[in-house]
Amino acid sequence: MREVGQFALGLEKQFVDVSRVKRIEDYVVKRQNDDGGYAFAQGLESNAQDTYYGLAIFDLLKIPFPNVEQTIKWLHEFIPDSLYSHFYIAKALKLCGKDPEKNLKGYLLSRLASMEEFGTADVYVEVASEFEAFFMFTELISMVGVEIDREKTIGSLLSYQNKDGGFGVHRYSNLNSTYYAAASLLNLGYPIKSLKKTLGYVRSCEKPSGGFTVVPSSYPPYMEHVYYGVSTLHSLGEYSRYPEKTAKFVFGCQNSNGGFARSDLGISTFEDTFYAVSILQKIGKL
Repeated sequence: MREVGQFALGLEKQFVDVSRVKRIEDYVVKRQNDDGGYAFAQGLESNAQDTYYGLAIFDLLKIPFPNVEQTIKWLHEFIPDSLYSHFYIAKALKLCGKDPEKNLKGYLLSRLASMEEFGTADVYVEVASEFEAFFMFTELISMVGVEIDREKTIGSLLSYQNKDGGFGVHRYSNLNSTYYAAASLLNLGYPIKSLKKTLGYVRSCEKPSGGFTVVPSSYPPYMEHVYYGVSTLHSLGEYSRYPEKTAKFVFGCQNSNGGFARSDLGISTFEDTFYAVSILQKIGKL
C-alpha cells in the first residue's frame, strides 16, 4: 500500500508541475505579437527586453519557441540604441541559435573607456545596481571576443567589496550589487567560490520566512531580490536554507494569467516570471 501511495503522490506532483508549466507557457505565448516579438502585456508593442525574457522563459522550461523564424526576423530588424538593448537582442539571438549582430563588437569597443568607470556614478531609480551595466558588458564581450585587462578589472571590482562581504559603492552593501559584482567576476574567470565573506553577506539577507531582501534589515522580500540571492548562492556552490518557504513566496506572486509579479500585489511581467521560473528550478520546486 505504501508503494501505491508513493506512486500516486508522484503522479499528483507530476500533474501539478505540468499544470504550472502550462499556465506559465500560456501567459507568454498569448503575449507574442504578430511581428514575432513579445511584450509583457497584451496590446503593447514588442520590445527587446520582453522578447529576450519570453524566449529565456521558454528555454528554462524546455519549450520550443513559437513562430521562431518571425522572432528572428524581428530581432534582426531591431536597431539597438543602448548597452541594454544590445544585451537583450544579442542574448535573444543566441537563444535562437544565431550570432550577434555584426556591429556589436564595434559598439563594445567604443564603450571600453566608459565601462572602466563602472561603479563611480550614482544609479538611476530604474537601474538595479551600479554594476548591472558592467555585468551586461562582460556577458557581451565573451560573445564576440573583445579583450580587456581582466586582472585590472577584477581588482577594481574587488575594491567594491565591503567589510561585511557584500558589494556596493560608498561602502554600502546591498544584494543587488553583490549579485551583479559576483556574476561579473564569474564572467571574468575569477574563482568566486573563494569569496567566503560574500557568502556570509548573502546568507544575512536570507529570511527564515522565505526569500531574500535587498539588505539584511529589510522586509518584505521582492522577486528580484530572491532571484539575486538564490542565483548568487548557486554560483557560490550553495543553496537556499528555506526552499519550501521560498517556493511559497514565489507561488504567492503568481497571478491568474499564469505570470508572476514582483510581489503578491503586483502585475505580471516577463522579467518577474523569468526570475520566478529560475528560482523555482534552482531550489527544485518546478
